[in-house]
Amino acid sequence: MMKWDTLLGSEKLAPKQMEGKEMHSFRSEFEKDYDRIIFSAPFRNLQDKTQVFPLPEHDFVHTRLTHSLEVSSVGRSLGKTAGEHLIQKYPELLNQSLTASDFGAIVAAASLTHDIGNPPFGHAGEDAISDFFKFHPYGQVWQKHLTAAEWQDMCQFEGNAQGFRLLVAKNKGLKISSATLAAFTKYPRPSQIPHQDPKRRSQKKYGFFTDQRGTYADLSVQLGLQEVAQDCYLRHPLAFLVEAADDICYSIIDLEDGCTMGLVSLEETIELLSEILKDTLDPTKLQSYGTQAEKLAILRAMSINTLVNEVVEAFIQEEWAMLEGTFDQALTDIIPSAAALQKISTLSIQKIYRSKSVLEKEAAGFQVLEGLLEVFSKCLYHRFFDTKLFSGKDKSILRLLPENFPVKEEYIHGNPYMLLRELIDFISGMTDKYALSLYRRVKGIAFPGA
Repeated sequence: MMKWDTLLGSEKLAPKQMEGKEMHSFRSEFEKDYDRIIFSAPFRNLQDKTQVFPLPEHDFVHTRLTHSLEVSSVGRSLGKTAGEHLIQKYPELLNQSLTASDFGAIVAAASLTHDIGNPPFGHAGEDAISDFFKFHPYGQVWQKHLTAAEWQDMCQFEGNAQGFRLLVAKNKGLKISSATLAAFTKYPRPSQIPHQDPKRRSQKKYGFFTDQRGTYADLSVQLGLQEVAQDCYLRHPLAFLVEAADDICYSIIDLEDGCTMGLVSLEETIELLSEILKDTLDPTKLQSYGTQAEKLAILRAMSINTLVNEVVEAFIQEEWAMLEGTFDQALTDIIPSAAALQKISTLSIQKIYRSKSVLEKEAAGFQVLEGLLEVFSKCLYHRFFDTKLFSGKDKSILRLLPENFPVKEEYIHGNPYMLLRELIDFISGMTDKYALSLYRRVKGIAFPGA
């Protein structure tokens, strides 16, 4: 059984050695996690990555950045409120100088990073990377050089695992605390496992690549996260709150964006949200707000507040079962508003996620990412495995890779998986606009400066 006194470790997996005496800080390690993430390049790049509407032309729809900030805000409320209960229930946590704010800081920081590994063009970007290796000749050619587990990683790209990789990378990782890293990991398993338990929410997807099995195993030992099956671990309890914060935000705010874009009527939006708000919604007062934007803003605020309260109650009720490992569901599936959220999800799929503008731009994203992967994968394959075909064109294209890309390192011959990981790091880390711009240049559609 897991215990809170070990689950809240503020140390890092690989603590950095410091020279001299560390200055006293008025920030907790968890608050430092948040600040470190905010100022990181991967987080800043989210400002030009798709949330729902790819390459948005309007400043009132959400990007991955605004979505992540909002999820973090909701996550802080969930964590702090739940933390107040936990401090009362387990007063021994006070001996570790832990406060309710520490719980809020952990969930806020983990929520801030929840989309940090997502590629350009939203979820279509994940599918585009996966499909390249499954179906494209210059993706399939790598299969014979990889193990079955490594190939599974390629054919099933997962933004959650890419995020874990970014957070723990030896040279460029963000070096966040172990508790925050575990709260971030909603799916604590690799892509290939002997048996996936469909009853466990934590096994729905995967959360780390095959080469990071050892890293997560170290994390599990450090925090007391139990292994329930081969390479499959229990979730950190605070990961349920991170997931809930995301569920709340994309349900309510995607609906708000859909209404703003004219894909869902205001009347439909009010009807859907009234099932969450029930008697707290005063139709007469709502009509007193002059504009649609004002009406949506008050509906959003009230709905999120209601859902936060419901999720905290559910967390308190199931907290002991989480520690035992017998609870493994989404909290938003067991709250009183679960049916209302399901209705919102159904309508969002029909009218928002499958709208013509979204599908057209997602299709363009498929072309862009497949095109970039084709160009660079082909050149790298010629460089390392089919050298007789390595041309001057290949050399020119490879010069477009980052300066620290290992195109000259001989060890790659023995580890093609890591070569592909580096390539996917490069492409999945791009913003939508940069990916489109680079695609046009390497395909000869546009010239530099044109």
